[in-house]
Amino acid sequence: QFITKVVSCRAAELRPEGSGEPVRGFQVVLEDTILFPEGGGQPDDRGLIGDVPVLRVTRRGSEAVHFVPAALEPGTEVLLSLDWERRFDHMQQHSGQHLITAIADQMFGFKTTSWELGRQRSVIELDTPSMTAEQIDALERNVNEKIRARVPVTVRELPADDPEIETVRSRGLPDDHAGPVRVVDIEGVDSNMCCGTHVSNLSDLQVIKLLGTEKGKKNKTNLVFLAGNRVLKSMEQSHSTEKALTSLLKNGPGEHVEAVKRLQSSVKLLQKNNLNLLRDMAVLIARDFKSKPVQSQLFVLHRKEGDSEFMNIIANEIGTEETLLFLTVGDEKEAGLFLLAGPVEAVENLGPRVAELLGGKGAGKRGRFQGKATKMSRRGEAQALLQEFISRQSPEA
Repeated sequence: QFITKVVSCRAAELRPEGSGEPVRGFQVVLEDTILFPEGGGQPDDRGLIGDVPVLRVTRRGSEAVHFVPAALEPGTEVLLSLDWERRFDHMQQHSGQHLITAIADQMFGFKTTSWELGRQRSVIELDTPSMTAEQIDALERNVNEKIRARVPVTVRELPADDPEIETVRSRGLPDDHAGPVRVVDIEGVDSNMCCGTHVSNLSDLQVIKLLGTEKGKKNKTNLVFLAGNRVLKSMEQSHSTEKALTSLLKNGPGEHVEAVKRLQSSVKLLQKNNLNLLRDMAVLIARDFKSKPVQSQLFVLHRKEGDSEFMNIIANEIGTEETLLFLTVGDEKEAGLFLLAGPVEAVENLGPRVAELLGGKGAGKRGRFQGKATKMSRRGEAQALLQEFISRQSPEA
């Protein structure tokens, strides 16, 4: 917590991260702040000004701008409270990034070109086309050895014209930077120009887990990692999943993979058998219709189970020169598939209208129009439309 004064407050809008409508509120500048504004790859802090929540902190020149939902009176003395859990998480990830970056450079000559502190995991972009599994393992062992060695982390401020700045690792200062240059030192490991928040000793990182690599930009590799409490949370999630799988699969964790493989094989076989049965059923349905002495000019069928092939087999077996077929598959209360087949002119006329009634989209050619439907419950309306069309074409019917 920190006591400070409100310098200014003005109405503003905040655009939510991702998407959504802008939030109306106020931009507040304080005499000084303990809330970190986003920058240097690190997200901003959260907290309270009095009892008013701070929704975003950004940097404007030398000022930290706090976005809040309620106005604050300039000149008022206020108590600023920091969301420590969020801050400490960011400290662990940021110091972890400095350590990984320094050791990756020392061991393999891989330079860091950028990094991102994400909500669940963090990513370091390395200037190398790839990393081997052996390199990842060696890097992870090395960084965790430094953590166990309880190496101190210190912060220095150097004058902008200090020649020592030239020896400090940096990706450059912001164009609007003014004043002293802040340097974060990991004793005997790294000196890095940085504005972010850090632990005071590597032991505060607890542990670092490298999750592997992903393909980055051209000739770059993204190294994914967790530090500190995020490793523990990941372990908790994995353990919960393991317990759930043990209960579902009725065997121990060491047998989960084989059990899932057996299930996948069984499912594939069942799906194959089910498809064969559906094809046989489609043929039987069509033959039953054709065996009737007097065949209706409209054939309607709905099944919860089925696919496009099932409907097309029925259409092929019945023939569509004289009969108009309206076939649907899927859950009646949800989405599904439809097929309208019959005389070319009739299908061209009715197909788009049936699709519209069913809240779907489709396409057709040569007497068939098929597609997806989102409103299967309106099948009755579509059937009535088709019946009316047939009645107009054949008044005696």
